[in-house]
Amino acid sequence: MTSPPQPAAERAEPILRLRGIGRRFGGVHAVQEMTLDVRARERRAILGPNGAGKTTLFNLISGEMPPSEGTIELFGTDVTELPARARPRLGLSRTFQTSRVLGGLSVEDNVYLAILGAGDGHLRPVRSSRDGEIRERARTVAADMGLTEVVDRLAGELSHGEQRQLEVAMARATDPKLMMLDEPAAGLSRSERQGLTELLLGLDPSISLLLIEHDMDVALRVAQSVTMMHDGRVIAEGTPAEIRANETVHELYLGSQYIDA
Repeated sequence: MTSPPQPAAERAEPILRLRGIGRRFGGVHAVQEMTLDVRARERRAILGPNGAGKTTLFNLISGEMPPSEGTIELFGTDVTELPARARPRLGLSRTFQTSRVLGGLSVEDNVYLAILGAGDGHLRPVRSSRDGEIRERARTVAADMGLTEVVDRLAGELSHGEQRQLEVAMARATDPKLMMLDEPAAGLSRSERQGLTELLLGLDPSISLLLIEHDMDVALRVAQSVTMMHDGRVIAEGTPAEIRANETVHELYLGSQYIDA
């Protein structure tokens, strides 16, 4: 009997493939034997308490630090030993827990530099037509991210929520295939979190998204799949509905409001 054809999403090769990834800090195993696949167009949340190893995992994927063991494959290329500065050129972008916007520059300047840094990374003493194109793209992306009214303001004058929007805009502006967002809703008000959620849901669906987030309302609404970490290991994976119904996850992390009635 002939087996039914697999859906395209199941046949597609992962754009991010981790195999046996680990990172030690002395005797502490921040990440242990991590195996993970992320496919094109997937929206995945990485959840867990403080100290679970989530940000360390992001730092390994983006090249901020090397793994102690294992391999990282990005868009079909082994990048285990590739420096962080080279990975955006393959199609990777990310944000950080701590804001890295340049407060003394305008919103437009910040997005412009993000685009420039993902390309050749060189400022030019003389403005060229290419600079004009990048500036135009910076303003377009800022508008798409809801920053039209503040595009000419200094980033340091923005509210915390607007700075978070700017960080997402900077990550989006480089035309990534995979965006990694590290706690984008941290410190936001309820209304700002709702706005951020709508912004993330409105991202181009061709972009894969890897999201670390403590706000379960944001994470479980945006994500299609969830990986739960504890003490550097994966303890559960599934859809948001499956994660809500998982008793281990419920006992460790989630309150009763996340369990389906």
